Amino acid sequence: MEGLIFRAAERRDCPLILDFIKALAEYEKMSSEVSADEKLLEEWLFDKGSAKVIFAVMDGKEVGFALYFHNFSTFLGKAGIYLEDLFVLPQYRGMGIGTGLIRYLAAVAKHEGCGRFEWSCLDWNKSSIDFYLSLGALPMNGWTVYRLVGEALEKAAGGEE
Repeated sequence: MEGLIFRAAERRDCPLILDFIKALAEYEKMSSEVSADEKLLEEWLFDKGSAKVIFAVMDGKEVGFALYFHNFSTFLGKAGIYLEDLFVLPQYRGMGIGTGLIRYLAAVAKHEGCGRFEWSCLDWNKSSIDFYLSLGALPMNGWTVYRLVGEALEKAAGGEE
């Protein structure tokens, strides 16, 4: 797509990253679950380097973002890329921006010699599921995501009995 470029987020982008996270949470009907703030994003993204953010920029305006990090496949013996978040502003959807972000990250994975590139999608999000299927992505049937958070995480870590 003409006029579309991708750029890595910088420390100064933390407010913008948070705006995209909040917009995604609103879209996913999960706004109440966002506890991230600019200071936490700066610490975890830039001080600790736990994840990376790429912006899709059209005509000088950030119109989409992807947040990803590396995971590891013991079976493949290689790192992979896990896409945590992908979001394109509503008025820019259907213009190839999401596809561009996926292709960009697939190229990163290939360049880095990663064994896979994966993500999760909410079961109700038919438009995203159709988009991912159109790219050749396959659902991981037979796998369920489990999560420890809050009190359950505290208890599992031995903090509560």
